Amino acid sequence: MNRSQPLAGLSSIRTRLTVLVGASVLVAAVVGTIGTDAGVPLWLGLPATVGVALVVTRWLASGMTTPLLQMTDAAQRMAKGDYAAAITTSSQDEVGVLARAFTSMATELEQSEEHRRRLVATVAHELRTPLSAQQALLENLADGVTPPDESTLRAALAQSERLGSLVTDLLDLSRPDGRGVPFSPGRVRVQDLLDEAVDEAALQGRGVSLVVDVEPVDLTITGDRSRLAQVTANLLDNAIRHSPSGCTVTMTARTDAHQWTLTVADDGPGLSPERAERLFHRFGPGGDGGGGTGLGLAIAAWVVTMHGGTIRALPADDGAQIRMTLPLTPPNSSPSPAPLATDRPVPTPTQESTMSVQPVPTTPPLRDGAGAPPQGAVPAALPSLSWSRWWPERVTAPQPRLVLAALAVGLLAAIVLPDNALGLGLLLVLVAGGASLWLASPRRSNRWSWVTAALALPLGLTTILTAHPGYIFLAAVMAGVLAAVACTDAHRVSAMVASVAAWPASALRGLPLIDRTVRLLGQHGRTWAALRTSVVSLVLLLVFGGLLASADAVLGSWASALVPDISDLLVFRAFTLVFFAGVMLAGLYLAINPPAVDELRTSRLTDRRIPVREWQIPLGVVIAVFVVFIAAQAAATIGGHDYVMRTAGVTYAESARQGFGQLTLATALVLLLIAGVRSWGRADTASERRVMTVMNAVLCVLTLLVVASALRRMALYQDAFGYTTLRVNVDAFEVWLGIVVLGVLVSLFVGGRWLGRLALVSAAVLVAGLSLGNVNGFVADRNIALYQETGEIDSFYLSQLGDDAVPTIHESDLPAEVKACVISRSSTQDGGSTWPEWNLARSRADDIRAGYSLRPGCTLSSSDRR
Repeated sequence: MNRSQPLAGLSSIRTRLTVLVGASVLVAAVVGTIGTDAGVPLWLGLPATVGVALVVTRWLASGMTTPLLQMTDAAQRMAKGDYAAAITTSSQDEVGVLARAFTSMATELEQSEEHRRRLVATVAHELRTPLSAQQALLENLADGVTPPDESTLRAALAQSERLGSLVTDLLDLSRPDGRGVPFSPGRVRVQDLLDEAVDEAALQGRGVSLVVDVEPVDLTITGDRSRLAQVTANLLDNAIRHSPSGCTVTMTARTDAHQWTLTVADDGPGLSPERAERLFHRFGPGGDGGGGTGLGLAIAAWVVTMHGGTIRALPADDGAQIRMTLPLTPPNSSPSPAPLATDRPVPTPTQESTMSVQPVPTTPPLRDGAGAPPQGAVPAALPSLSWSRWWPERVTAPQPRLVLAALAVGLLAAIVLPDNALGLGLLLVLVAGGASLWLASPRRSNRWSWVTAALALPLGLTTILTAHPGYIFLAAVMAGVLAAVACTDAHRVSAMVASVAAWPASALRGLPLIDRTVRLLGQHGRTWAALRTSVVSLVLLLVFGGLLASADAVLGSWASALVPDISDLLVFRAFTLVFFAGVMLAGLYLAINPPAVDELRTSRLTDRRIPVREWQIPLGVVIAVFVVFIAAQAAATIGGHDYVMRTAGVTYAESARQGFGQLTLATALVLLLIAGVRSWGRADTASERRVMTVMNAVLCVLTLLVVASALRRMALYQDAFGYTTLRVNVDAFEVWLGIVVLGVLVSLFVGGRWLGRLALVSAAVLVAGLSLGNVNGFVADRNIALYQETGEIDSFYLSQLGDDAVPTIHESDLPAEVKACVISRSSTQDGGSTWPEWNLARSRADDIRAGYSLRPGCTLSSSDRR
């Protein structure tokens, strides 16, 4: 099995996906069953199971999408004119077939682009010889060297006619399929054909002697005269250009019964086997100063093929010899020759050609204007926020230190947390995790990072200062929120929500980086071989050891003594290791590659804006409803208890209890309503924006009055029926909503970039106050004070307040028997705990509880707390 692509041997993408899904489900089922049997709680077992399944899925899926990614990158390069895209894959499934088809398409597109670019070079090459001859003739006429007689003018006319014919031929040659090219065979006298070529070449004045040797002298063949003239001109021009001045170029024509040959020999440097392989290729050899483009011989080979002949280079001691062999009569009068393709070699002997030329520079695809897109093309509308822009992977190098740090935190958690109450051990884990995030984050020196660290410190201390697990959990979650926001440097509320969501999403986003890191770690020494050997050895030991131990009683007793008992606690520790290591890996990835969360604005979710009347009227209705509510509250306050009883039929306290939850929900909905109006409400003019600001401000002021009403209702209710932890918590939540509403009101006039951080800081301070302020002790104190007034107390509820309330109850004025009964029956952890679960609140409660004993006949009373 290829460890980098474990499913590469499967020939179908469907089979791969089937194995992938089946293996992932099987692993998840096995791990989940083990966790359930060991009593691992769902909140710990489910993420650990999903994490293990993700790792297995990632490993099995390695290499499946690599060709797709390569094709995406190649397509982007091809859009810019770069067609040199080759997708490397050994896969035989549908993706592999697609990759090879893509490579073939890219090759064809590249050849087509080369065909278009080289056409310019072909035109320049083919027009140069007649233009040079015509230029020399005209210069002689202008200088008076040649008289402007009839023969001279006819020579100039013949050159012009040949230029026109060459343009037509080049247009035919530019056809990609090479079909439909005109072919006009006729009787051609070879001596006249070669003499014309020599006369034309002599006008260039290269200082090379030209010799024509035709035998028999009256040799006449059948062929397209214009194309044969093109071949002889090209062969002669190449020979002249590569011959030193004063040398001789010989054109020799011979015949036999069925064919004739033309050999062009020069005294140049000659050919070499390496260069001769592509001598007659359209993009043939180049690299010397011959001055050609390497296209003349390719065109000659193409014309020779049209006539059913061959062309090749002959071995020679000095110079180069090119021989063209043609039938006396072409086999077809109207052939469809093969195109001048770049990948169609012509058979040549192994000899080097020095008739190489300067390479034609590669030019980008032509565009309309200076780099502008083609006229009439409508550019695709880019999304306002792409995934790569929102979450760029700035750090792509493997991070072995971060992986090891996450494993260290997970190992620490696996040692100190299972089978221990929350306390000092959890604080150590939080400190280790926070320090790792701090050191990994490039933003650790920012002022905002210091603020979040200062807020996270008291939240972390909750683990040893408070005994209530609910407040410890809330404080730990808030510390995690602060860490996520510090990593992303978020400002807006939507950005902070995205920061929190990005933490678990990093478990998926960071899988490629973790994969690269694990591969890097596996390259050091023999890590992979050692791991593979260990796994195979363990499996064989379990199989054969189990069979032999079960077959022999003595060996079975030895195995029972040697093999450790895999207890539920060990399984619990394994799940804890996976859970905390996974959380740390996701957090560390978020720290080094934070998303651009401030780019996520609610206004970008849609381009549609609500028309003015469609947001003004609903907002006005809400304002009117709030005004009516405030009026009702004023009437109830002025009328007092009798007015409420007369109109509603309930007591004032009962009326307060019925409405608190609704008022809290209404406050939260107002915040969402204002955010929606500000994000999507259309306000194009200054007056419309002013109306929006005024209406939102009025709604904020009315909402603050609603918050005050809700707090007053809760105060009345608590005075009548007593305090509970839940009532104090919702009171605090309502206060926080009021702070946010007040911040929204201020932001309407001074800008609101700071609003998100105000909400987060106030929430963190509130959670820290609730966690460290001993809410349970406060609730116990208020209920004991109510007992002093009414003589009634819910002693059962007091006993459920936990260790945090024990000091308050101990120092209260409750009757001794009630106090002893409540404290002795208060919930607590088992005594004699280990150091990881040390907690100051529990320690103090245990010391106080040691002075009380459960008395016979101790009963706890319970009252209607509504």
